[in-house]
Amino acid sequence: MKFMEPTWLLVLIGVLALIALYLVLQLRRKRYAAKFTNVSLLEKVAPRRPGWRRHLAFALMAAALVMFTTAMAKPATEVQVPRNEATVCMALDVSLSMEATDIKPDRFTAMKDSATDFVDKLPQGINVGVVAFAGAASIVQAPTIDRNAVKVAIEGLELDQATATGEAIFACLQAIKTFQEGIADDEGKVPAARIILLSDGYRTVGRDVDSAVESAKDAKIPVSTIAFGSSGGTIENEGESIPVPVDVETMQLIAKETGGTYFNAESATEIEKVWEDIGEQIGYTTEFREVPTRFVGYGLILAFASAVVSLLWSNRLL
Repeated sequence: MKFMEPTWLLVLIGVLALIALYLVLQLRRKRYAAKFTNVSLLEKVAPRRPGWRRHLAFALMAAALVMFTTAMAKPATEVQVPRNEATVCMALDVSLSMEATDIKPDRFTAMKDSATDFVDKLPQGINVGVVAFAGAASIVQAPTIDRNAVKVAIEGLELDQATATGEAIFACLQAIKTFQEGIADDEGKVPAARIILLSDGYRTVGRDVDSAVESAKDAKIPVSTIAFGSSGGTIENEGESIPVPVDVETMQLIAKETGGTYFNAESATEIEKVWEDIGEQIGYTTEFREVPTRFVGYGLILAFASAVVSLLWSNRLL
């Protein structure tokens, strides 16, 4: 929680001063009573007070003043709100290693199904593009709000040889740059952008990952990565079982260096949770919203309670 107008909190000094004054008056009253030597006469002259209960009304009123002062300072709390605009480019690995069946029915099918579900769940104002990469990277769908076009592009993906991870990032950066040039306002401002890189293998061809990471950092575009599959994944090739482990170290490095988030999806259940987490990050943004009414309500409750206590126990309002 933060305060939009914290200067008002200085009024709390006045509330503390009022509490101090009340305590001084109570101590003075006690000293006066101690000096009155004729106790029997004091009981007849002084009205009978309800003991500790007489302090409760003041305590409630002081608490009410604290609440009202807090409300004037305009307290604000963090809330998630849907993004009106953003650009997301998904780089989907279509190398032959995606045939591995450690994720049912296989990595490739699970990837396409989960990516399609992810597109459906994003707020409508977010533009989504798709890059497919194996031995090379190509933009199969430029960023668009047309969800059907994106899903058709995902469904039409086909497997191929090799893995050009660095090229995938470069292709996404180019797709985002071209799209943003067409939607920039008069001041050159564009919506936030993010790349989602999904891969299961080690880079084998194309430009290196380090140069791609530097380009993403220069463009200030985070790259969130999903290590798709388990370390024990294998594919069959001419009767031979070939290991296709995930390059976890590189995927973690890409996310860390660019300010993205790393995920590890080793099962269908985990994949669903991964896309859910990414959807929350991309589809929503965190902002502060004022909640002064809440504290005004607390203050009113305390003020009314103070009045009720005063009337019930001392037969007066103050």
